[in-house]
Amino acid sequence: MKISVVVSTYNRIDALDFVLQSLETQTDPNFEVLIADDGSKPDTKDFIESFKLHSKLQIKHVWHEDLGFRLALIRNLASAEASGDYFIFLDGDCIVQPDFVSQHRKLAKQGCFITGSRVLLNEHLTKEILSWPKWNFHKFTKQLLSYRLSGGINKYWPLKIKLGDGAWRNYKKFVWRRIKGCNMACWKADALAIGGFDETMTGWGHEDADFVFRLHNKGLIRKSGSWSTEVLHLYHRMNDQSKAAENARRVREKILAKAR
Repeated sequence: MKISVVVSTYNRIDALDFVLQSLETQTDPNFEVLIADDGSKPDTKDFIESFKLHSKLQIKHVWHEDLGFRLALIRNLASAEASGDYFIFLDGDCIVQPDFVSQHRKLAKQGCFITGSRVLLNEHLTKEILSWPKWNFHKFTKQLLSYRLSGGINKYWPLKIKLGDGAWRNYKKFVWRRIKGCNMACWKADALAIGGFDETMTGWGHEDADFVFRLHNKGLIRKSGSWSTEVLHLYHRMNDQSKAAENARRVREKILAKAR
């Protein structure tokens, strides 16, 4: 099973650099990278082309014009360029652990999809890490307890303990909580069957919940990727949330229509 990791980005080269570096360290090399670029300036393209020159990763850069927050559309466009059987959706400010792809592969089952988990880094620790010459997971984990005690990260044990698969991971019904578009996975065929992300949902917020609900509505089982697939979510200021309430309303309407 070849995996396609779809990495979304927008004008944040420093974070994208470390994310790609972390993907280079994967213990499971059988994957490709599609960079879903929601209209970044030309310097992002220049960076990606330069990175590809010395990288062992299979990288394809998919870009469209900056006409506002259109994450759903660019993810669909990047997915259309993918050659893998299985998609992992990752944000370009989420550094991954060396076993990230391997852990997702272990959880991948027909008839299921995964909503992963994240560890939040505060602003101070984010600045510190991005000042390093390069990403170093071993260096990060050596200071893990210190980072937790100082508030640099909001979780400790999920980075120390990995739990296997099991029925305990299965959600019995649709729930909104713990849906993280920055770390999700599903079969390509299932994404295509629901028409991908809803491209009419623009602006920040809830296109991931909509995607998860429609997968669930197709009869697929949602599995938790917690204690297995945690990503390190670098700090950033809040996005413009002016469209969030409207997007949430649209998802709730779909949920209510299904319940009737």
